[in-house]
Formats: sequence, structure tokens, C-alpha cells
Amino acid sequence: MRKILLLIIALFTFALICDAKVPVDSNADNYTTVKASHILVNSESRAKALKNRIENGESFAQLAKKYSACPSGEFGGNLGYFERGKMVKEFEDAAFSLPVGVVSDPVQTDFGWHLIKVYDKR
Repeated sequence: MRKILLLIIALFTFALICDAKVPVDSNADNYTTVKASHILVNSESRAKALKNRIENGESFAQLAKKYSACPSGEFGGNLGYFERGKMVKEFEDAAFSLPVGVVSDPVQTDFGWHLIKVYDKR
């Protein structure tokens, strides 16, 4: 009788575990990494003009090489993959909120004005 009772308890517990709703990780964004490039310039008007050129078909990477004040410009603005907490807040917030393939509106930081393009998220 005791074995039957233990078996019933085990099956009931298993059923509860299988039916449990597992909450989505509310901190999932903390684990995301972003692969992005940027163009750093000294004025909002310059950033807007460059975004307009990108929207009209010019290469983000080529414009970064030509106009970015950041050393990454030499590599088309490529910053590689980075996690949260690695960039200044304004830049990070923009990069992590952008959909893949979209160029941001100009983002101001203490370094200047950025255009950010996200290539991948994981």
C-alpha cells in the first residue's frame, strides 16, 4: 500500500511540474549581445545628413570609413559584439532597442553624435 501511495504522489508531482507555466525570463535583455557599427560625428546636423545619404542607398560602412571620428571608422564602424554595460548608456539603450538592419536616428553621447546600425542580436 505504501508503494502505491508513493507512486501516486510521484505521478501527481510529475504532473504538476509538467503543467507548470514557466515564466519568461524578465532579465532576458541582460543576456543579449548586439553586433553593431556606428558613425561618430561632432554635430547632429552632420549625423542627420549622413543618415539621409544611407537612406538614399549609400553604404553605411563606406560613410563610416570616410566620416567617422572613431578609430572603428577604419573598419566601417564595426564594433563587433558587445553586452550591456560595455557602452555609455545613451548608446547602449539605442543599440539594444534597434531592430536588426535599421539605422538609428542621431544619438548624442559625451563623445558626439552617433548613427548606429545593428547587424545581429543574440
